Amino acid sequence: MAITTCIFDAYGTLFDVASAARIVASEPGREDFARHWPKIAEHWRLKQLQYTWLRAVIGQHTDFWQVTQDGLDWALEAERLDKDPDLRARLLQLYWELEAYPEVPAMLHSLKQGGLNTAILSNGSPDMLNGAVQSAGIGDVLDDVLSVERVGIFKPASVVYDLVGQRFACSKDEVLFVSSNGWDAGAAAGYGFTTAWVNRMGDPVDRLPARPNHFLSDLTGIPKLARA
Repeated sequence: MAITTCIFDAYGTLFDVASAARIVASEPGREDFARHWPKIAEHWRLKQLQYTWLRAVIGQHTDFWQVTQDGLDWALEAERLDKDPDLRARLLQLYWELEAYPEVPAMLHSLKQGGLNTAILSNGSPDMLNGAVQSAGIGDVLDDVLSVERVGIFKPASVVYDLVGQRFACSKDEVLFVSSNGWDAGAAAGYGFTTAWVNRMGDPVDRLPARPNHFLSDLTGIPKLARA
């Protein structure tokens, strides 16, 4: 069946999760942070994801803003930069204004011009996602922004992927699901979506029951893939 609906993960897929730390590292007076920012950005993202998985397993859900703060606190403490409340506040402020990857606006416009449904499906809380969408200026090329807060558990729980069919009244084989997280693309493939893993870092494939269907280095090829 032809693809009718393109669904995107948000953080790391449409929005550059390292941009907050990168911007702070370039600001005057942040020379100490600048020496640590790549590792902090990496640990911040890793702990953020780990906390979503652990909370899902133990059944103690909280929203994505809380795990974002918890992940940052761990990363700052690991680099012994946890005694600067202004640094923490600045990093968290910028997380509401993450930069979109350069190819995102044109890619989404192309999908909409082709008559496809477009939406975000994310672990992010609705207010965080709306802030990022507005900051990136892509709200006019998205039909919806779906958050796990509707079901109270993080991806890759199958009830999260159920939200797509409920919203767009489409079958699983009409959906192209796009994520920069290999585990997310793999889990969505196992669920029944056609999936594309945007593997910007050239990482190995996660050892999971299902593999992504397509492998890309950025998002520019998504419109062609959706039409194939």
